[in-house]
Amino acid sequence: MDGFESTRRDFMRKLGLTLGASIVVGSPGIRASVIEKKEEFPLSPEQHIFMERYETWMDEFIVLIRRQATHPLDIDNNRKIVVLSEQAKGWQKQLVDYMKDENFARYYMTVSERMTKEIPF
Repeated sequence: MDGFESTRRDFMRKLGLTLGASIVVGSPGIRASVIEKKEEFPLSPEQHIFMERYETWMDEFIVLIRRQATHPLDIDNNRKIVVLSEQAKGWQKQLVDYMKDENFARYYMTVSERMTKEIPF
């Protein structure tokens, strides 16, 4: 595994998987399971805007992840992954704040499940 791949995996763990898991552990109402219907979790208008941006970002990222799986040496694709990863780093503080809200945390985890399935660990 090269440095880029290791960095990408570490970043994804930090961005969603580890963050989501740590917040879930601290929230008794979330521990049982993630419900698949994101509509069941009402969001504030600001959270909704954040999630729309995140879902658009995630759709782009999934395309790049799929491409990387079949063409790991595609430099242009790898650069795009880095750009999107850097973009998401800017959201971490806001994401941490929003994840304190149980409805948001459940919504985020439900949405993020699509991407989690695409990342080979």
